[in-house]
Amino acid sequence: MYKSFAEKLSEPDLIDLGDGIHVLRFEVMKVTSVYAAVKELLDRGVIRPGQTLVDSSSGIYGHALALVCRELGLKAHVFASVAVDAAIRTQLKYLGATWTQVTSGGDGGLRHDQETRVRLVHAYLEEHPDAYWMQQYHDDVHFAGYERVAATLVKELGSAALTLVGGVGTGASTTAMSGFLRGAVADFRMVGIQPFGSRSFGGEAIPLDGFIIAGIGSGIRFGNIHHDAYDEIHWLNFDVAAAGCRDLLSSTGVFAGLSSGAGWQVSKYLRERSPDGAPIVFLAPDPGHRYVEKVFPPEGPLGPDPAYAPTVIEDLAGLTSPWSAMDWARRPYEVHDDLPPYVPATAAVASASV
Repeated sequence: MYKSFAEKLSEPDLIDLGDGIHVLRFEVMKVTSVYAAVKELLDRGVIRPGQTLVDSSSGIYGHALALVCRELGLKAHVFASVAVDAAIRTQLKYLGATWTQVTSGGDGGLRHDQETRVRLVHAYLEEHPDAYWMQQYHDDVHFAGYERVAATLVKELGSAALTLVGGVGTGASTTAMSGFLRGAVADFRMVGIQPFGSRSFGGEAIPLDGFIIAGIGSGIRFGNIHHDAYDEIHWLNFDVAAAGCRDLLSSTGVFAGLSSGAGWQVSKYLRERSPDGAPIVFLAPDPGHRYVEKVFPPEGPLGPDPAYAPTVIEDLAGLTSPWSAMDWARRPYEVHDDLPPYVPATAAVASASV
């Protein structure tokens, strides 16, 4: 029996989808990292009960922070992306969290959205010096929760060979799990997924084109991505990921979001390229409810999607939409911060605090 809902949500389900492909399905993946991180910070005396924890979020991190803070006796304030919808805002409200939602402004892109949110965090900390910034984009404390998840994969699938496929995001899930698994699995490969427009692996030259960017891409430098953890990187656009979501649902019954659809597409490609049956596991961070209108239109007949395949490139100059793949070979990479200077008066926010 679980002691709380947060504890339950921190435990994903490993599901065999056939042909050696497995999905590690989370209800709210960020609960796994936030739950362990907040507990560790409490144990170390870095934070204390009753304190306000603050961070920036495009959706599920904010939900996770609110849920964990409610359980462990803390408060939460979230600087929410334009991607945060009414369903998440409702959960924040009833979990006792407050939030400020960034409105569309400037170029409307990811860089503007993430940079504005981080600047607002700084301003909030100046006004509330007792608050604590969780720094999901930078602090490796978010790695801790995935150690148990990695151990489960080894227990269930063995230690001979394993390929893990997942969105890079902040790095907390895939960077963390690669660190835990590389020493435990003899033949381990980490395959990261990026949307076009993301700076983390040099894809910013091709504009973002859909909601997928919200969860697994970066418009600013993320400090807890270890670029040398990744063996292969795939860049996918919205259409490829959305088609993967629809195929995943119709062929396996798994209802999941855009990064999951991207993971399914990459996993099928990897299986075709390496038909030896060695386990491939892809991460499904959340269900598909947030994506229904954009990805699963309920009206009209079902139609076939194109059969997508990646363009294999040798360097970043060859990046091309809708899907590119590169043997990253665990190389380092430096993301340069060339963002414009901070002018506090220009921050555009919605009056959404409760």
